[in-house]
Amino acid sequence: MAERTVTIASASGLHARPAGIFAQAAAQQPATVTIEKAGGSAVQASSMLMLMTLGAGHGDEVTLKAEGEGAEESVNALADLLEKDLDAEE
Repeated sequence: MAERTVTIASASGLHARPAGIFAQAAAQQPATVTIEKAGGSAVQASSMLMLMTLGAGHGDEVTLKAEGEGAEESVNALADLLEKDLDAEE
């Protein structure tokens, strides 16, 4: 299992636009990825609705996990995305 903890860089956290960008990227990964905030339940990273239920804000730490083929690459690609300010992405 691949796992990585990252800090959310987007000013609005994982809400609205950043959640949409992240969910779309997660859906394109070869492995199924989950995301969770400390003390919370893991949700599918490819579901915008589930991402918004995390309540993950700017500066919060989240953990990405994936199993199977392409798990490491999937986790790293999505972690790199979270470390950018997705509010500023065009």
